[in-house]
Amino acid sequence: MNPYLLRHLWSLVDRAQSSYLLDLDDNGLVRWLMDEFIVQQPINQAETDQLHHYIRAKIPLIRDLAQSR
Repeated sequence: MNPYLLRHLWSLVDRAQSSYLLDLDDNGLVRWLMDEFIVQQPINQAETDQLHHYIRAKIPLIRDLAQSR
């Protein structure tokens, strides 16, 4: 995946309220991150698919980061 997209995603995770991220179930977390990402940075279908799978794989890390703040 494009390094710029990765930086944008992790910046989005960093800016999000920890309590909000932790309150969402896995599907809600993926959906919210995807929606927020696409509003800020339109991407094509291939990138959308890659991002979706990447977020799914990183849910435990996203939750750990949110919990540590």
